[in-house]
Amino acid sequence: MVGEDPSRIHTPHKALRRYTDHLIDHLAQIEALCAGVPSIPDGWQGSSVMMPSDWAPFTEADLTEAQQRLRRLAAIYEIRLGSVGPQAWDEARDPDWTIRQIIEHVADAWYAEQVDNLKSSK
Repeated sequence: MVGEDPSRIHTPHKALRRYTDHLIDHLAQIEALCAGVPSIPDGWQGSSVMMPSDWAPFTEADLTEAQQRLRRLAAIYEIRLGSVGPQAWDEARDPDWTIRQIIEHVADAWYAEQVDNLKSSK
């Protein structure tokens, strides 16, 4: 990690923060698309910012809390996606992505992979 851009370091806390922000952002986008209203513009700090809390030790309690948070987000996605019906998944919503494209996008495990990369760099 020596010489590495500190904004590109992904501690467990940062990875969880960024991934949950990402899931919430796109869930709000899906809700807006389904309701036919504009979505709220993305105003997150993004991955280029390290928050002081990102450097905190990651404990077993943090892991339990993260698991609960992510399970609930997954359940909300499952409920929402199940309620729109299969035809809505590929409905054109220009200039936005289709719901299927959004889901494929958020399914990427990039943030989790960054934390795993930290393990191998030690």
